Amino acid sequence: MAAERRGDFTLPGEAGYEKLTLEMAEKWGADVIRDSDGTKLSPEITQAGYKIYSTICIIREHNAFAEKHPETQQQCFLCSDPVTASRESIEIRPLDGYFDEQFRLNDGEDALPFWQVWDRTENRLLPADSWRYADGTITVTGCVPYHRYSASFLCWRIWEEINMYNHTTNNWTSEHLRQLDPRHPAAWDYLRSWLEKWCEENPQTDVIRLTSLFYNFVWIFGSDLRRRTRFTDWASYDFTVSPAALKVFEREYGYALTAEDFINKGKLQATHRPPTAHKRDYMDFIQRFVAEKAKELVGIIHKWGKQAYVFYDDSWVGMEPYGKYFASVGFDGLIKCVFSGFECRLCAGAKVPVHELRFHPYLFPVGLGGLPTFSEGGHPEKDAMDYWLHVRRALARQSVDRIGLGGYLHLTVGQDAFNNTIQEMADAFRKLKDLHAHGAPAELPVTVAVLHTWGALRSWTLSGHFHETDRNPLIHVNEALSGLPVKVKFISFDDVRNGALRDADVLISAGRAGDAWSGGDAWKSPEVVSEVTRFVWEGGSLIGVGEPSAAEGGDTRFALAHILGVDQDDGSYACHAPWEFMTEMADPFFVAGESVGKTEGIRLTDPDTRVLNARGDTPVLTLHSFGKGKAVYMGNFFYSPAGARMLLEMLLYLTGTDGSAAGLTDYSLAECAWYPETGTLVVMNNSDQAAEVNVTLPFGTVQAHTEAEEMRFIPVRRG
Repeated sequence: MAAERRGDFTLPGEAGYEKLTLEMAEKWGADVIRDSDGTKLSPEITQAGYKIYSTICIIREHNAFAEKHPETQQQCFLCSDPVTASRESIEIRPLDGYFDEQFRLNDGEDALPFWQVWDRTENRLLPADSWRYADGTITVTGCVPYHRYSASFLCWRIWEEINMYNHTTNNWTSEHLRQLDPRHPAAWDYLRSWLEKWCEENPQTDVIRLTSLFYNFVWIFGSDLRRRTRFTDWASYDFTVSPAALKVFEREYGYALTAEDFINKGKLQATHRPPTAHKRDYMDFIQRFVAEKAKELVGIIHKWGKQAYVFYDDSWVGMEPYGKYFASVGFDGLIKCVFSGFECRLCAGAKVPVHELRFHPYLFPVGLGGLPTFSEGGHPEKDAMDYWLHVRRALARQSVDRIGLGGYLHLTVGQDAFNNTIQEMADAFRKLKDLHAHGAPAELPVTVAVLHTWGALRSWTLSGHFHETDRNPLIHVNEALSGLPVKVKFISFDDVRNGALRDADVLISAGRAGDAWSGGDAWKSPEVVSEVTRFVWEGGSLIGVGEPSAAEGGDTRFALAHILGVDQDDGSYACHAPWEFMTEMADPFFVAGESVGKTEGIRLTDPDTRVLNARGDTPVLTLHSFGKGKAVYMGNFFYSPAGARMLLEMLLYLTGTDGSAAGLTDYSLAECAWYPETGTLVVMNNSDQAAEVNVTLPFGTVQAHTEAEEMRFIPVRRG
């Protein structure tokens, strides 16, 4: 059956499967065919009348040049595993425990001055004359017995990480690809000329899809298969470093960075930790560099009459879509792979002409989340629907321009259920896009401000996909918010000082003690605490989740304990009797028990704090009045359809808002979006059971029968 309407769909084509490619393009209503990593498009495909995307990762697939100019390859700092000294001299083999196919020591004369050896027991940097390096081994003398020592060093990355992943996960057997560093003049000259030549030789290409730019997110492999991934951080800048970058940084900023600025006692500068001032400077330094170089590439692409889209994954580091340099690059489109609703909102809000989502599951034997998918035992149609249930609720709130898939199209052979599911999703997407084109869905007069260290720079995201960050309550909050009919903005602590709460109705703080999302030492600022206090006292609302505002050194563990009506006992209250409490029933809002979790040590600070849910003697959901405002505390929060509804009910209660203004279902596992311009009601049943759903709208009630997981488009006549 042909798609209801063609267009807005990018299909991954594959040479050798020309008939399949054209058949699936017809079925899914594609108007674009693209290649994927490791695949090519034949003339039969490129000349079939479709717009053509070509995938380019600008820094890889240049092995011949890298072999001839090894000094142009990318580098990073690593830290050896600590060695305990039992005598005055020890040996450290820096790369022990690391994957030797990924790294090679850089012991050149420009790199060795940046190496460091630390006494980690004393947290003391050893003088350079206390150690020597030769033949892959560092010998340290003058050791204090039973102290622990580690070495920080520069190394070459000799296997591009995404190519490495595909080899180790998807059984690729091709040549190991290396990556070039555009910081090196010879590499940059080569890459520009290579792109010029590529554009000239590929007139069939309409859009060059850059995957992504120069520096991959940090993905450090180990030698032991029991710990293949030693460290991964989707938003880290550690793979951008080199002696050349460090020298330019020192000239521009007037101070020198050292290995320890990156290694951080072996913990690295993970995104979930509040950044140092040095890290903020370095990030800005890299962002400017990436934007300047990317703008040159886009200029070349435009000169050849092609468009430049960029894929916001893989080698994206330095390309922050909500950063101050992104718009200057001049990209024609942004493509984001999505598992979740918050990723859709991240893409949709970026300042770029075209927003495109790459749906999951990826057409790979094994999905990125580890599911078998197209391998034995896989159920790709189920995986696709599971992701779609997250994605569609976000798309109902904010539209994008295009959707598509990636990977190997031949894996769809014999997968009729999957193919039909994708067709249904594509048709539903086009209907949603049409509705948005005629007018935005109704929205409640509620503005939610989400507060964390990164603020707007990291709008909607933490550090990776849902499956990489799902242990933090904030990502679950973001996921719930992505489909709710409210305005959402992301603010930093500096924004709070500068009046960002003046136009907010509800402030959300969620995270774990000391992390970048809860805020850590930022809560030691009297200005921040007093401004949040004013906000709630004068009638605003606060929702705290996990360990919000947790900071050391204050009179309370939570800096906002006086507003929340709860605090966390870190041992300081061992001799203090707790307030006794009675757990109330599900009033004033719906309580989704499975969506609220427990944080240890939570205790009441005010006998008037209402406990709405508890686990044993620990409150997990509370309500506290403060001045003219209110505060809700949740020990944890896990996204689910019921959890999203609970959060909506909280927002309605805290702000005194009538939910029918945007449409409100009587079934907690169903959501809706009301498009007044076209008189269309979209009802989404997020459960695996059929349900009768009543939707209250400003002018009356609409009844709808919905099948399990169904999305219905219902024309509604007013009056």
